Amino acid sequence: MKITSVRPWLIKSDASYWGEFLFVEVTTDEEVSGWGEITTTTRLANRALCTILRQIGAAVTGEDPARIEYLWHKIFRSFTYMGSRGAAVECVSAIDIALWDIQGKVLGKPIYELLGGPVRDEIALYTHPNQAKFTSNEAVVREIRDIVKSGHTALKFDPFPQQGRTADGQPREQRDGYLDGSMTRKDEREAAELTALIRETAGSDVDILIDAHGRFDVPTAIRLCRSLEEAGQIDWFEEPCPPESLNALRQVREKVSAAISWGERGHTKWDFVAVLENRLADYIMPDVTWTGGITELKKISALCEAYYIPVSPHDAAGPINVVAGAQVMMTVPNFYKLETSEWNLGKYDHLIDRPLDVSNGSLKLTPKPGLGVEMNRDYLQDHEIELD
Repeated sequence: MKITSVRPWLIKSDASYWGEFLFVEVTTDEEVSGWGEITTTTRLANRALCTILRQIGAAVTGEDPARIEYLWHKIFRSFTYMGSRGAAVECVSAIDIALWDIQGKVLGKPIYELLGGPVRDEIALYTHPNQAKFTSNEAVVREIRDIVKSGHTALKFDPFPQQGRTADGQPREQRDGYLDGSMTRKDEREAAELTALIRETAGSDVDILIDAHGRFDVPTAIRLCRSLEEAGQIDWFEEPCPPESLNALRQVREKVSAAISWGERGHTKWDFVAVLENRLADYIMPDVTWTGGITELKKISALCEAYYIPVSPHDAAGPINVVAGAQVMMTVPNFYKLETSEWNLGKYDHLIDRPLDVSNGSLKLTPKPGLGVEMNRDYLQDHEIELD
């Protein structure tokens, strides 16, 4: 069997927070194809990745798709002078996921059977409230009660106000083209009040996870984390600072009591070594579509296991993101929970051949080969964004 093409599918979809998904299809000369995903957070990045993927496709055409480890390194090392972070690794991620999908289909087994077999029957989830509905305290209470009623035992949200733009149209936390990193006392107070309300509504048996989205400077992150600790007994504080400086992360960690979660912006196992060695995080949260694919997520999880650190994959994109991370976590002993963007994933139904079963707050993977889902090609073709 040989690879015949690597095809990016940039799709317009209301199911995406950013209005589009970027899927990747790897096809072979035996009519077996596999699917990956690397949906990013900006339109510019998605279009740049499409261009890179076409070039990678030419480089791997004719290769044996079963040589997953070899192809991972071949693609990755082609970008040596670009470094090991960002676009190169995201392209590797998508192709790697698709190759595992192909391998599972060829062997007639789900991917988790190829990674050592399952250590659990289903995947525990944490999820997000729809904060667009937070128009009043009563609306917040309704949304949180719906999540608890759905069976989820953990939820994550960003309580820090982000509304408003600067004069040049940048988000409030950016100013003059750089990340400002600050937060007003008023916004801090509103964040604490929201967190307290959500804790009170969810009750003491639900984990409350805070996402700082890697956007604060050191003193602001420390101040905000402390105020939320007092307000709502939070169970983790996620990415308090931008990922470029682990020293900043260390300063925050030394001054707060909440558990630190890190890894959404980490690329490859090498990014995680220093975090683990320096004891900078209590939870590690790599994204399977950004950190190096199924191959790399499995390796990062094993590194974390040696430190007794739980793994909780990040997911902010589409259905391939969800099921690819879940396939790996079926085999990982040190697993906490898998992220989903909403508690009801019916928004993905039109994209795939069968709905994802997330009843009672956990994902049930099927025993079908590969990823266990197929993309709805008709929908993709009807909603594909044409690129020059």
